[in-house]
Amino acid sequence: MIGCHLVVLITFPSKEEAYKVGRKLVEEGLAACVNVIEKVRSLFIFEGKFEECDEALAIVKTKLDVLQRLIEAVKSMHSYSVPEVIAIPIIAGYEHYLKWLEESIRCR
Repeated sequence: MIGCHLVVLITFPSKEEAYKVGRKLVEEGLAACVNVIEKVRSLFIFEGKFEECDEALAIVKTKLDVLQRLIEAVKSMHSYSVPEVIAIPIIAGYEHYLKWLEESIRCR
């Protein structure tokens, strides 16, 4: 179904934290797959101060109907006070992959 599949981007201060959280999301059925890019350079302003740091980026494939639970799980495990969790809709894709994604997510 178009619009129910998502890619969620989450940044972490380390690859270890990204792996730990990503693994939990997959094990709990909140994500079908998590890819971790171990080093990205982030530039931003937080609490009025310019910041520049290396982070790890998790690319999470999930569904809209578990997004709120996924966000709550990330918030409970993430070391940032305001973690980046951004959901982007998947508007099209290889139908067999999307079917696998659908079957991999547990809607409880």
